[in-house]
Amino acid sequence: MTAERTQKNPGTLSGLQIWLIAARPRTLPAAVAPVLVGTALAWTNGEINWFAFVAAAFGALFIQVGTNLSNDYSDARRGADTEERLGPVRVTAGGLVPPKQVLIATYASFAMAVLCGVYLIIIAGPVLLLIGAASILAGVLYTGGPRPYGYEGFGELFVFTFFGIVAVTGSYYVQRQALEWEAFALAVPVGLLASAILVVNNVRDLETDRRAGKRTLAVRLGRANTRRLFAAMVVLAYPTALLPTFFGSFNAWPVLIVLTVPIAVALVRTVASHTDGPTLNSALARAGMLELAFCVLLTVGLLLN
Repeated sequence: MTAERTQKNPGTLSGLQIWLIAARPRTLPAAVAPVLVGTALAWTNGEINWFAFVAAAFGALFIQVGTNLSNDYSDARRGADTEERLGPVRVTAGGLVPPKQVLIATYASFAMAVLCGVYLIIIAGPVLLLIGAASILAGVLYTGGPRPYGYEGFGELFVFTFFGIVAVTGSYYVQRQALEWEAFALAVPVGLLASAILVVNNVRDLETDRRAGKRTLAVRLGRANTRRLFAAMVVLAYPTALLPTFFGSFNAWPVLIVLTVPIAVALVRTVASHTDGPTLNSALARAGMLELAFCVLLTVGLLLN
């Protein structure tokens, strides 16, 4: 039995540790990274509102945590999280937290996101209300509702849309109340790397998801094709991030992102050659750190313009 499976013993974990497991901290870079990029892009066009930046960052974090808790609750109810999972234990299915408490925590997380959104709506208008409502609804319906789209292979599209396109352009819009093509261009690589995190998760869980009736993209495509998809997502993030530089919007500083290439190469090789849980769990964490490092360097490159 691996160390991660021994987490099923509630007596070995504190309450804080259990809720940290529930929040899935390895996924949280996908929430913060696009806010950094969108805000940095706005900075290239003038002063920014720091309160709006903080509200957007915390709002994104709470939506991510709320989505993770909602998925934990819904997957347990549907019997998708079993003893055979290769990933870390889920708190509802593992009996670490009663389902009702997980559901209450889900509502609380989304409520905190709404509070952050109120300030953003005040300064940026009702467009932010639509963005926030759509993000929360999409998070709940990912594994919840009568026909969860995460079970039908649309999870990566959800992540690309909401943790890439919507998050980057929304963060820019909060600051400028307008949109430029560069915001959409820079949202693409962010969305690709965020989606790649989910691809690693689904490659790891491919067999157990298939047996549980979850038709994720990995289940639909098969392991070999999903590995190719992961490599393509990671590779394409680099040229797409440099498109605005290529077309003269910025100087050469965004090319700092190439410093993450060794991390990306090692990660692609790991995903391509391993099927065991511990290795892919580590790869999942490194995929999150790749996105964060990539976005931090892209942010620095934008700020140096």
